[in-house]
Amino acid sequence: MESISIFDMLKIGVGPSSSHTLGPWRAAERWISELRSAQIFDEVIAVKVHMYGSLSLTGKGHATDYAVMLGLSGTDPVKIPVDTIHSIISHIQENNVLNFGACKEIPFHPKTDIIFHKKFLEFHANGLQFEATLKSGKTKKNTYYSIGGGFVVVKERKNAKRNIATFDSFPFPIQKGSELLAYCASENKSISEIVQENERSLRDDAQIDQKLNDVWQTMLECMYIGCHTEGKLPGGLNVTRRAFELNKNLLGDSTTYNSPQSWLNTIRNTEVKFRQILKWVSCFALAVNEVNASLGRVVTAPTNGSAGVIPAVLMYYMVIENHEAHFEHVKKFLFVAGEIGSIFKKGATISAAMGGCQAEIGVSSAMAAGALTELLGGSPEQVLMAAEIAMEHHLGLTCDPIGGLVQIPCIERNSMGAIKAINAAELALVSDPKDAKVPLDKVVETMWATAKDMSSKYKETSEGGLAVGINMSDC
Repeated sequence: MESISIFDMLKIGVGPSSSHTLGPWRAAERWISELRSAQIFDEVIAVKVHMYGSLSLTGKGHATDYAVMLGLSGTDPVKIPVDTIHSIISHIQENNVLNFGACKEIPFHPKTDIIFHKKFLEFHANGLQFEATLKSGKTKKNTYYSIGGGFVVVKERKNAKRNIATFDSFPFPIQKGSELLAYCASENKSISEIVQENERSLRDDAQIDQKLNDVWQTMLECMYIGCHTEGKLPGGLNVTRRAFELNKNLLGDSTTYNSPQSWLNTIRNTEVKFRQILKWVSCFALAVNEVNASLGRVVTAPTNGSAGVIPAVLMYYMVIENHEAHFEHVKKFLFVAGEIGSIFKKGATISAAMGGCQAEIGVSSAMAAGALTELLGGSPEQVLMAAEIAMEHHLGLTCDPIGGLVQIPCIERNSMGAIKAINAAELALVSDPKDAKVPLDKVVETMWATAKDMSSKYKETSEGGLAVGINMSDC
């Protein structure tokens, strides 16, 4: 069993991909830390990076090469000013020098020192190996696996005992949805209250609130930036940003605001009709993933490719359903969303390289559906029913990004996932969970079985589906 905090499921980072950008970035940071712990960091005179499997096949489209260079340069994806990313990369490319660990310059030639192997390593589709040459002439190699959502592991899983110990320290250790419902019944608590108690075993309330507020403010700012940035996305597909025009047309020309919060309040005063609601939800989701596609800062929820679903649905609640909504509502939503995501990670996968897009958009839609259901007054049983409904209608969804970029069809899929989440919540709220034929745990099992049956062509390799049906040259 694995201990997963909601802050493991909701991470602040940089786009465009949690498994192909954030994960490799974190792996590079981890490698440097391990070199220092082994007291051989100062002995390193050269490094190489080997990419395997999905990291190789779609790595350049996902900026995996950028990510490892940034990680090896000692930068942090949470703190780095995103407007400095391109200058750091340009300096490395133009001078063939890497500021290793932000401590010393070593020669580094990106074209030859980052090596893309089509071979898949046995343990996971997203494997990467760092190779250091020491002053003595010896080499030191370490292999890591980016397993989705920014999580990085080594095959040996050396932290397994520590994870289990932390899991056992939770007052309510949860592996499956059925266990979560049992705790809600025995303790007479909502899902968000159960999750909060688990988080309190890791940090105090002030720390929890601060981290949750950081997550929400990052989401809100990301939507705001996306809705106020026009032009085309980088990468060669010439995809036009759509959130800018959507936001402009929905608000009209007479509105004025100067911050993300005042923008939120302005939207609350707009006309509310079904078509407008659909457009707003799509606008929020598109905005996030347009920021993600341009190496902007987003919240991995549970991945970067699916980062738009949860903020879009939460924003929908804030500006459409409840104009009096405040931070306490945000907390409940994120508690529930994070717990549902962790159930899918424990029982299946949140990696498109392992499970296709059902593991990303499908999981994020389930997370958002369940969270919205609790805010709308649903019971714990209805919350899990909503999550099941959302995932059920994403089963088998493939991951086939054109050009390996997290743009087509990825950006629009966030809009569709958000709309499905809202619909799933509404269906659950008017249903009796006792009549449900498919429990959440069964759909988690089914998703994992579907993932294992799915051809590798549809698992973030750009070797099937739209990725081969549409050529870059056609775009």
